[in-house]
Amino acid sequence: MDGSIDLSRSDRKVLLALYRNGKNASLSRRAHVVLLAAENYSWRTIVRITFSSNNFVSRTLNIFRKDGIEGLSGTVKKKSPTPKWVGKARRWLDTTTPQDYGYFRSRWTCELIANMLAWNHKNPVRVSTETVRRWMKRDGYAWNRPRPILGLRDDEYDGKVRKIRGLLRKLPLNETAVFQDEVDINLNPKIGAAWGRKGQQITVPTPGNNIKRYVYGSLSWRTGRLFVSLACRRRNSEFFVQHLDDLRRQLRGYRHIHVICNNASFHSSRVVCEYLYRWRHRITIHFLPAYAPETNPIERVWWHMHEVVTRNHKCDGIEELVEHVYDWFDTQRFFEVKTTVKYPIAA
Repeated sequence: MDGSIDLSRSDRKVLLALYRNGKNASLSRRAHVVLLAAENYSWRTIVRITFSSNNFVSRTLNIFRKDGIEGLSGTVKKKSPTPKWVGKARRWLDTTTPQDYGYFRSRWTCELIANMLAWNHKNPVRVSTETVRRWMKRDGYAWNRPRPILGLRDDEYDGKVRKIRGLLRKLPLNETAVFQDEVDINLNPKIGAAWGRKGQQITVPTPGNNIKRYVYGSLSWRTGRLFVSLACRRRNSEFFVQHLDDLRRQLRGYRHIHVICNNASFHSSRVVCEYLYRWRHRITIHFLPAYAPETNPIERVWWHMHEVVTRNHKCDGIEELVEHVYDWFDTQRFFEVKTTVKYPIAA
C-alpha cells in the first residue's frame, strides 16, 4: 500500500460501525477495505481477506480519498456556493466588535449581523437570524465561552526566562532549584462539572461566609518533589520566611538553594531581604516574569489539587478541608515538572 489512508479516531469509529452493522453488505465491505488500508495491509492481502477484485479495492479507496465516508455510503451532497455576505461577516467577527460601529454591545450575535447586512447602504442583504447562524456554523464558527487571559505582559519577559534557563542549565549537583508559589484554599467550594441526570442540576452546598487558608509550597526542579509548609491565615512576609526556613532545613544536603518565585510584593519586602542577607550563603531568590503564571510549573500542582480535592467539596469546616488537602499531598509527593515554557530537563 502507498500509506495514503490516514483515519481520525472519529472516522475509524464510524467505519467500524458500518463494517459491523451488516445491514448493507456492499457498504460493510467498502468500510472493511478502508479499515484494512488504514492499518497498512498490502493490496494483495486486502484483496485476499475481503474476496474482492483489484478494481473494487482501487475504486473504494479513490472514493474515500475524494469524498470520505459520505462517498462510501453514496450520500455526498453538492455544497452550495458560499454567499458573498459570509466573507463580510467573517471580517466583522475576526477583526472588529459592534462597538466599532457605534453599538453598546461588545459581542456579535446572529441578529446583529443580520441587521448590519440589511442596513448596508451600498449592498443591502436581507437574511434571517437562523440563516446567519447556519452559515457561521458551516464556516467553522461556534458560539462558545471565551477564555480570560492576562492583557499585561512583562517587558523583561524574555530576559527573565532566559536567565532562569541559564541558571538551571548550569546548576551544580551540590545546589538545587525549586519553583515556589502560594495557593489559597477556600471553604466556599470551587464549582466543577460532574455527572448528573439530564434535566436535574447537581447542587453543591456552600457555607455562605468564606474562610481561607494559604499553603506555601515549592516544587523541586530536579526530582519533582513537593515541599509544603503548614497552612496559614495570611499571605505575607512572615509566613514566606517561615517557608524559606522549612526549605533550608529539608534541603540541608545541598550547599545552596535557588528559589524561583513570582513578583508578589511580600517576596521582596524588608523582612525577606534581611532574611536573605543573613542566609545569603544558603538561599537566593530569582523572580519569574510578572503576569506569567504559565512560567511556574507548581501552578499545575495547585490546579490538580483543586481538581481532585477542593472542587465541589462537602467539608463542614475549613480544618477538615485543609486536612483533606494535606492527606492528598502525602499521597502525591512527586510531580512532573512541566510548563508551556521549555526549561532544561534535569539530569
